[in-house]
Amino acid sequence: MKQLSSAQIRQMYLDFFKSKGHKVMQSAPLVPHDDPTLLWINSGVATMKKFFDGSVVPDNPRITSSQKSIRTNDIENVGHTARHHTLFEMLGNFSVGDYFKEEAITWAWELLTSPKWFGMDSEKLYVTVYPKDTEAKRIWLEEVKLPKDHVYEVEDNFWDIGEGPSGPDSEIFYDRGQEFNNLAEDDPENYPGGENERYLEIWNIVFSEFNHKPDGTYEPLPHKNIDTGMGLERVVSVFQNARTNFETDLFLPLIEKSAELGNGVKYGDSPVTDVSFKVIADHIRAVTFAIGDGALPSNEGRGYVIRRLIRRAVMHGQKLGIDEAFLYRLVPIVGQIMKSHYPEVLEQSEYIAKVVRMEEDRFNETLKDGLQLLNEMITAAKEKGAHKLSGKLAFKLYDTYGFPFELTTEYAQDQDFIVDEVEFTEQMKQQKERARAARSNAKSMGVQNGLLTDIKTESKYVGYEKLVTSGILKNIIVNNQLVDKVTTGTADLIFSETPFYAEMGGQVADQGVIMNKSGVVVAEVTNVQHAPNGQNMHTVKILSPLAVNEEYKLIVDETFHNKVRKNHTATHLLDQALRDVLGEHTHQAGSLVEPTYLRFDFTNLGSVTPEDLQKVEQIVNEKIWANLEVKTVETDLESAKKMGAIALFAEKYGDLVRVVKIGDYSMEFCGGNHAVNTGELGLFKIVAESGVGAGVRRIEAVTAREAFEFLEQKSDLLQDVATQLKVTQIKEVPRKVEALQAEIKNLEQQRSSLEAKFANQQAANIFNESENIGGLTIVASQVKVSGMDQLRQLADQWKEKNVSDVLVLATATVENKVNLIVAATPTAIKAGIKAGELIKSISPLVGGGGGGRPDMAQAGGKKPEGISSALKAAKDYLTK
Repeated sequence: MKQLSSAQIRQMYLDFFKSKGHKVMQSAPLVPHDDPTLLWINSGVATMKKFFDGSVVPDNPRITSSQKSIRTNDIENVGHTARHHTLFEMLGNFSVGDYFKEEAITWAWELLTSPKWFGMDSEKLYVTVYPKDTEAKRIWLEEVKLPKDHVYEVEDNFWDIGEGPSGPDSEIFYDRGQEFNNLAEDDPENYPGGENERYLEIWNIVFSEFNHKPDGTYEPLPHKNIDTGMGLERVVSVFQNARTNFETDLFLPLIEKSAELGNGVKYGDSPVTDVSFKVIADHIRAVTFAIGDGALPSNEGRGYVIRRLIRRAVMHGQKLGIDEAFLYRLVPIVGQIMKSHYPEVLEQSEYIAKVVRMEEDRFNETLKDGLQLLNEMITAAKEKGAHKLSGKLAFKLYDTYGFPFELTTEYAQDQDFIVDEVEFTEQMKQQKERARAARSNAKSMGVQNGLLTDIKTESKYVGYEKLVTSGILKNIIVNNQLVDKVTTGTADLIFSETPFYAEMGGQVADQGVIMNKSGVVVAEVTNVQHAPNGQNMHTVKILSPLAVNEEYKLIVDETFHNKVRKNHTATHLLDQALRDVLGEHTHQAGSLVEPTYLRFDFTNLGSVTPEDLQKVEQIVNEKIWANLEVKTVETDLESAKKMGAIALFAEKYGDLVRVVKIGDYSMEFCGGNHAVNTGELGLFKIVAESGVGAGVRRIEAVTAREAFEFLEQKSDLLQDVATQLKVTQIKEVPRKVEALQAEIKNLEQQRSSLEAKFANQQAANIFNESENIGGLTIVASQVKVSGMDQLRQLADQWKEKNVSDVLVLATATVENKVNLIVAATPTAIKAGIKAGELIKSISPLVGGGGGGRPDMAQAGGKKPEGISSALKAAKDYLTK
């Protein structure tokens, strides 16, 4: 067999299908764009959903890709098996209503066996087919000429994920030889397709030919598709004769570096340490790519996955004797391994390493807290004579502190303790159920709409040049049916030519009207979206009858349109300004361009400081006042990249792209509408900055008239303040406020001094009113003080003067709230009176709750009328 590197295998696969007329699609970012059903891109087909369900018709129905993917449903298995990974690459070739079974099968065989390509030994290849798929079996036997004993029928060979496209599949297996056989010869799983190590599945070809309908039935797809998947890591292990995926050039450099950083342990020394090497190599790949694609560590969603992977890798590093931050050092190695297909990883490696290092340092602190908690629980259990830790504690350590269950059990065993694994498993199960319940119930792939997919009408968008045009009405769609006329209600219309912009790239759709030849407005355009074949499809409210093949005048609302295009230009300036101020790591994570405001989401480690926001705002305004020319160039994809244009979501661009260039400052791929020059924007003002998700921030801003009105409102508000402060000029407001703050501070100090004196006077009285109840002395009284701080001062005096065994004080505040404090001496505690338990007992009587230590506790409430009952209950408590 050929000796090929992972980079050569990947490129050869893509080159082969390119030679068969396929378009090579760039790997999409791991963070899904406009797909709420996915946490991560988890397969090659995940990026093809819009093509397979018919919502978009691709320029070329033949597509091939090597798609990076993340799956996290079985993280615990990584390192313990030969082929489980969190990050993997899926090589795939796809047909969207073009070729079908014969081409897919024969091309797969050609790629695998031809000496020009992979050159595998055909005798080592086996396939499985769905028993009812007689056509696929016939092709393998008659066209490919596979021997009958190399074709197996398997009932599970049917790909179905619920509603939407589904169909039988055919899997291809490689016989790695008897030396890999881990089963007895007569074992029922010892065959291609069974659970064994000898026959390795390297490719799955799905024949997507049915619509799985909502009622559970199946019907033939209007357009049949091919969806294939070849795991790069698996096929590389075949070419490099590796026992597992980890002994390949995709992982070994990471494993070798980890060994250098450890305490002398080498890969292969022990099955236990080998697991740690594999976990580290796998997890740092996933973390590096995820951060590079805009995700950041956090306590939720994708961020939680990254945090968990980093912490799991750190723990395994400690098992290898690596006691300091080390994962960040592996990031550039990931970049080197993958640079042929993913050069951006190496380009961003410094930033990615910084994020990983910060997270490692954070975990080292958390690790100390977790170990302290574990030690406290073990000590407490020993005092009770127990030798078993609860599964709830183990789950808390896992969920809050990132401790793998095996770490807790190992640490407990060192102290002669065991951990309740059954209880831990139940806690894990409950967490997974909560996670499933919280997921979106949106369909993972829509049922294919044959009607819209089949509409091939040519429709030209002319809105870049003009906002009024005449067009022939080509299609009327009402209730998913094509009709020739429409007289009332709503409808979707496609014209031969239109000036209406279809919603895309964050820019909202144009609004306007449609007029007939007589000058009568026959419809109001309320929305415009792209039909599957790319036409602008207008959703309209019908005012008068319309008919196909008639000519109409389409008129865009010019005021609405112009305000939108100015705000769209502002988002480009904002995007570049954020990169200038925060760093090149900042990625756009979404946008919305409305006529009255703009919204811009971007990735960042934390909130943006007021100082940085001011810098960003200043930069944008400087570019506006510089009156920079806004030019749009249409060119091919590669030329645009060479120009340095920034691509936001690479998977949506075709061969021809529009590049919007703002002076020499900003250059981005964009199909939207823009100002002619930045001076049109007039003014730019940020009105809000907030967090909207893990590592994602949002800026809301206004331009032009809206920006002026925003500042005018602020000016009016400031003038009102000046009037109330009785100053003649606004510029005097800060000085007046400063003087008032100093006066308030002085008055507060005077008040505090008077309250302290008053509290001392009350102390002299109440401390003389102790009662002896049940052998203990208690002071229980309501006092008139300002709040909890004064109660604590009284408690400190009580402690210094050794007034009684128990203290219970209550006060009603001016806000009609209640503050309670309870204190107990060592004598009282020894007698079984603990402040925390006592306050929990009486605080409900004042409509509140609280707690604390055995010697001191406090509570709040909202029922002052219950104070006397609470004080009486405290005295009764001593008699129990």
